[in-house]
Amino acid sequence: MKKIVSFLTAAILLVCALTGCGGSKKAIATDGSTSMNKVISALGEAFQSDTGITVTYNATGSGAGIQAVQEGRCDIGLSSRSLKEDEKASGLEETILAYDGIAIIVNPINPVANLDVETIAKIYTGEITNWKEVGGSDAEIVLIGREAGSGTRDGFESITGTKDKCKYRQELTATGDVITGVASNPNAIGYASFASIKDTVKALTVDGVAPSEETVKDGTYVVQRPFVLVTKKGTALSESAQKFFDYITSEAASEIISNTGVVPAN
Repeated sequence: MKKIVSFLTAAILLVCALTGCGGSKKAIATDGSTSMNKVISALGEAFQSDTGITVTYNATGSGAGIQAVQEGRCDIGLSSRSLKEDEKASGLEETILAYDGIAIIVNPINPVANLDVETIAKIYTGEITNWKEVGGSDAEIVLIGREAGSGTRDGFESITGTKDKCKYRQELTATGDVITGVASNPNAIGYASFASIKDTVKALTVDGVAPSEETVKDGTYVVQRPFVLVTKKGTALSESAQKFFDYITSEAASEIISNTGVVPAN
């Protein structure tokens, strides 16, 4: 009998070691918005350093991240737009992690420095087609944007009132691709997360206001959207995932979030 008990105890300990016994050391899977790469990577690195728990990030876009939560393929979804009513009705819930400015970007050699929201809308719907109409060179405007399902695209089109009206030349699947596209074309215009832009492009002021943490926080920069954590209502996260969720939504994480160029919601 003692041998049997000893054997069972050893077997249980082995199973715990292999499975993490309740998930306390289970890797956490996040999936979604490419615009949230910088902030989630920074938070995941800090969390892993403190706890030893790995956080993985699958940059698939907001729509795909939301679907991954719905289908149980990740712990926490990442969306750079608010959930739609039908998504909430399906059992998903959102927690706002931060707010991000959507920068309107052009090539650095473009002389245009400021546009208002109405003019941006006219450019993207094809009413304005030449840079000379807005104070630039005599050249056709090349419209670059994100693919359908992108949270950045949804935010941009909602704010500018251009949903389903944009005449894109290119619809790209990642923030970095939009930045690269604009950087390589002197006549291009695009939009991207302010936290992600580089000196290879120029961010325009909108109605005279530049995108920054301060102007997003005080609301004077109007082209902005939320960074959202998506979970299933009524479905408990694993122990590890809950620890990560609690950490990144706490005041302790605010400085890390701010350092990535976005405004903490906490």
